[in-house]
Amino acid sequence: MQAVTPFKAPVVDSLSVRVVVDSHYERFLPKATHPHVAIEHVGRVPGRQMTTIAAEWGLSLHLSSVQAGATTQYLLDFGYTPEILNRNFDLLDIDPVAINGLILSHGHRDHFGGMDGFVMQHRSKMRDDLALYVGGETVFREKWLNEKDSEPLPWGAANRASLRAQNVATVCCPAPRALDGAFTSGYIERKSFEEVTGGTMVEDDGGHYSEAERRGDLVRDLHPDEHATCYIVKGRGLVVISSCGHAGIINSVKSAMAAANVDKVHAVIGGFHLGMAKPEYLQHSLRELEALDPDVIIPMHCTGAPFIEMMRERMPGKLVYSNVASRFSFGV
Repeated sequence: MQAVTPFKAPVVDSLSVRVVVDSHYERFLPKATHPHVAIEHVGRVPGRQMTTIAAEWGLSLHLSSVQAGATTQYLLDFGYTPEILNRNFDLLDIDPVAINGLILSHGHRDHFGGMDGFVMQHRSKMRDDLALYVGGETVFREKWLNEKDSEPLPWGAANRASLRAQNVATVCCPAPRALDGAFTSGYIERKSFEEVTGGTMVEDDGGHYSEAERRGDLVRDLHPDEHATCYIVKGRGLVVISSCGHAGIINSVKSAMAAANVDKVHAVIGGFHLGMAKPEYLQHSLRELEALDPDVIIPMHCTGAPFIEMMRERMPGKLVYSNVASRFSFGV
């Protein structure tokens, strides 16, 4: 029997995170500096006076790392619509030829919605062996919105058949997996005080002979396929990118730390899914995040204004504000 190769997290010399899609774009941001991250905001796009960057609810990040002189690039998540993703991708002059792979953090439409349209538009220019990395098979399940005072509404599912038709392989990563430069966290362990949030429903998958499944009942989505995308930046520490954090931002960071066997957290980036949380829950989250002591925190997407304001008051030296088209570079 062939021995299983132990997981070993790669280390990069530098990492840049570009916000391709998020819900906020401000053209007239002042220049910003931080001792641990280079910050580049984009106002008017050079040479494109008659158009502008656009924002929508959703998230997509372009990740570029350098290791021993070689650059590796991934696109993490795809926003809500292909129109906004493709528009910003073009305006930011990101080269699809240079993309090494695609990553989907979890199966919500505001993260996979632009995927089919993006792949169809750019596939002919991309590498033949292009793969989409997901946290598990359940990422392709139909999601339902549990709206108040109404029947659950269908919210769609990531289209695996379309990916196959476009010759994009699907690679499931239920356990930590090393990519070129990056690594995925694998299943996010639920070991803290945090509750699984999100509000979506799925058809019960407890077994082919369960009563709920035979009835077609919907059950609460526990997001078993959610995973974080992570990097270790040489001399700096661990960078954890939580696209939504339905399993909890503290759980996400601690799972990544355990997978990589790293104690030093350099940066926490992305959606923390705290927009609807109660004040006492936010305070608990803040205390736990403070205890992790990252150098940089860049909240995006579903983090929520109340929690960002709490961070501004308690950890102003760590907080960095994000904006669509902004680029954040570590280790440079």
